Amino acid sequence: MKPWIWDRPFQMTFSFETRMIDPARLGDSEFRSDYRVKYAYTAGSMYKAIASEALVAALARAGLIGYFGTGGLAIERIDAAIDSIRSAITAGQSFGMNLLHNMADRELEDRTVDLFLSRGIRFVEAAAYTDVAPSVVRYRLRGLTRGPGETINTPNFVLAKVSRPEVARAFMSPAPEGMVRELVARGGLTSQEAELGRHIPVAGEVCVEADSGGHTDRGVAYALMPAMLRLRDEMMARYSYRKRIRIGASGGIGTPEAAAAAFIMGADFITTGSINQCTVEAGTSAIVKDMLQDMDVQDTAYAPAGDMFESGAKVQVLRKGVFFPGRANKLYELYTRYNSLDEIDSHTRKQIEEKYFGRSFEDVWVETKNYYSRLNPGFDKQELSPRQKMSLVFKWYFVHTTRLAMRGVEEERVNYQVHCGPALGAFNQWVKGTALESWRNRHVSDIGERIMNGAAAVLMQRYAEMTLTGLVTAATA
Repeated sequence: MKPWIWDRPFQMTFSFETRMIDPARLGDSEFRSDYRVKYAYTAGSMYKAIASEALVAALARAGLIGYFGTGGLAIERIDAAIDSIRSAITAGQSFGMNLLHNMADRELEDRTVDLFLSRGIRFVEAAAYTDVAPSVVRYRLRGLTRGPGETINTPNFVLAKVSRPEVARAFMSPAPEGMVRELVARGGLTSQEAELGRHIPVAGEVCVEADSGGHTDRGVAYALMPAMLRLRDEMMARYSYRKRIRIGASGGIGTPEAAAAAFIMGADFITTGSINQCTVEAGTSAIVKDMLQDMDVQDTAYAPAGDMFESGAKVQVLRKGVFFPGRANKLYELYTRYNSLDEIDSHTRKQIEEKYFGRSFEDVWVETKNYYSRLNPGFDKQELSPRQKMSLVFKWYFVHTTRLAMRGVEEERVNYQVHCGPALGAFNQWVKGTALESWRNRHVSDIGERIMNGAAAVLMQRYAEMTLTGLVTAATA
């Protein structure tokens, strides 16, 4: 039997009257109004423009919203992306941009906010933050004005992706007063913006990220969502906000059943990720999409995060058909065991140089040093320890493997780094035997429609089954 794809009204055969559940009524109505979308549905960003201009524009034209993947891109590239998206959509259609926390380059983060403010970007997805940063606060509070009565007009919307309660608490709180005072002193905010900022949370939307593709804390949605919803209620009561903080659900959402479960748990909106990477509009190679279309729910693994290599943070990646997860974990194990590249035995060194890198440690170091010297002319004068040098050489592999995957270098397929979660495996099983089995027939806007319509049909079916069971029980009692 082929799976339902929910491309027609769900047919009920029970003898009592049933009503269709409108997918446009799932989630929070105020979210839909503020974001100017027909569904409480968003598509999250994927770094290096995998969440591409084409992907974001396609969603906007369909009355949905997606976030362009700015991670790893230069300011000039992000600026060009804004122009590209706007040229492909009409006035009133919504799109957002990712603001990725950059621990190594806070200046880049600030310049990105400068760009967003100057270009009138109203919707930002703040990701990878472990605490509230001045860049996010400046974006959120800029342009605040008083509305009718005690309302506050907030032109800039921040959707914070979080996986830990302490981070959620920071984003659900007003901006830290000391941080705001400093921003005012530097001319980043006006005194009126600072005062009004005391009455709103840093993020009006907090998206709870369960175990997902890419950076992950391996959270469980069934535990995280109730905890975050209760935390939201606590913060609403503490600060007497006039506008309700909206809680979203992400991570593991690749089927109508998963979306329905999120809404039942109380999500005001949902965010999809991995499933959008395997679509026509995604900005990665056809080879990667071919590989992703054949994966199942068990075909992922955890590897060190290249941008947070030293800390041991993890990303979830594709495991099927590649050696990247094992090789990446091997590099981290060597980093924790040794203090320099010279301590690594000759056999292991040869294996890494020939199989992993395809070049010598020395060649990698020259390339790495040239890269950092372009970013920071004073890099050559810094005194790096042998351990720091080893870390930079190993981190090169993570950048290299991402480039290989995005460019689709066929002979290097085993080294591809592809961020992905099991949601895509579930999606693949759902569409197996249908036209959507091939990624060449998958379009992001169509997927959003099918997920939301399918979630409504699932909820209606479950309600009907429970109602029928109740009637049968009552009749036989």
